[in-house]
Amino acid sequence: MKINADGYLFEFPDALDVFIFDEKDKSKRTYHGVPMKAVDVIAEFSEYYIFIEIKHYDDPSIYDIRNSSSDENEKSQMDHFKWLKNYLKYKYRDSYLFRHAERKVDKPIHYMCLLNFDNGLNMHMQKILTQELPVGKASKRWKAALVDSCHVFNLDRWNKNFPKWPLSYTG
Repeated sequence: MKINADGYLFEFPDALDVFIFDEKDKSKRTYHGVPMKAVDVIAEFSEYYIFIEIKHYDDPSIYDIRNSSSDENEKSQMDHFKWLKNYLKYKYRDSYLFRHAERKVDKPIHYMCLLNFDNGLNMHMQKILTQELPVGKASKRWKAALVDSCHVFNLDRWNKNFPKWPLSYTG
């Protein structure tokens, strides 16, 4: 199965279904029409779901909190980074709630963010998202996890980690 989303062509030959979850076309079966955030793509496999959020920025450096040239720059970059982290977090949580209401959280869910950042910045984002989503059973009272894993990749890292799911940027 192939799907083109936000300038990326995903190929999932072993998927049961793959669709644009953040559908804008009211005539499509996956349009949800409620005022909630939505991940871009959902892929369903026999044993799990993958929720995919895509962000491609012209200037990734404004999110890079590791290399600031001044205090003013550092604050601006931190504000941008926190905004993006929260945006990605709530995209997942709202999508989970929507799928829960559809009774479609019957398998483990893996959240994958595709960002055009370098590997170091992606790893930092992944670490923070993993804590804040949270991954796994965060409370001993919980009977299920909200998300089973969280990963942040760029195009090259995606293709190295998932050769059976090739990804290309179509712009």
